[in-house]
Amino acid sequence: MRSDDWLESRLEYIYKRYFGDVEAINAIYIEFGRKARNQLGCIKKVFPKGVIDRIKGEFDTKIVINGFFRDEAIPEYVVDATIAHELSHYAHGFSSPLPQKYRHPHKGGKVRHEMHSRGFKDMLKKQKRWLKEEWRGYSG
Repeated sequence: MRSDDWLESRLEYIYKRYFGDVEAINAIYIEFGRKARNQLGCIKKVFPKGVIDRIKGEFDTKIVINGFFRDEAIPEYVVDATIAHELSHYAHGFSSPLPQKYRHPHKGGKVRHEMHSRGFKDMLKKQKRWLKEEWRGYSG
């Protein structure tokens, strides 16, 4: 089984290698979440310090990855592509303090385009193929 430390190392690697031009203005955390069939990951604002920070608008960013992905039977590229997808949202200003570039996070293939421009085209194809062929039959 994969650990949260392993997940943090994947985030650090992907961020440094592919998103190094995106300033991390706040702290970005990652963890495994609940097991789900319909959602691979999500990104959200978290207010760890208290009410005053919420009022001031200060927050950290948390990426939550599907709990099924703890299983090493899930290919690493599926996890990596999911992390990159969420970092694309961060770069576009969703759940991050960066200026929001678009009104809608997925409309018009913005995330796919971002991932392609950062070198994830082949990985995204592999992820899509694996999800289509294997995800439904995966028993976890």
